[in-house]
Amino acid sequence: MRKQMMENAAYEVATQVRTVEESIEAALAELAELQLKMVHARAVTNAGFINSHAAFEQLAATTSGLVSARGAIASCHVALAETRKTIPGLRTVMIGDGDSCPPAKGHADLRIVS
Repeated sequence: MRKQMMENAAYEVATQVRTVEESIEAALAELAELQLKMVHARAVTNAGFINSHAAFEQLAATTSGLVSARGAIASCHVALAETRKTIPGLRTVMIGDGDSCPPAKGHADLRIVS
């Protein structure tokens, strides 16, 4: 019973880490789209570069911070995987085909068709 509780807790943590990683990736994509729309809006409105520059700097700072957060959560993922190896009963837990982490959502087996 305790082993199952430990495995469930570890799986919940692993699944949440994957969710956070995917959320950061989605946020980075949204920021890139925002930047594109800001460039387009500036061109359409013929706003001066200097007038819109502060907004671009803030967006760049946000993107930079999120890229740092991406690296930090990746390091957290690695640290959790290493920690798992030190906990008796979790050292040999595997998901699926030998991957120690839950699979990413939307995984597809792509093949070349001629």
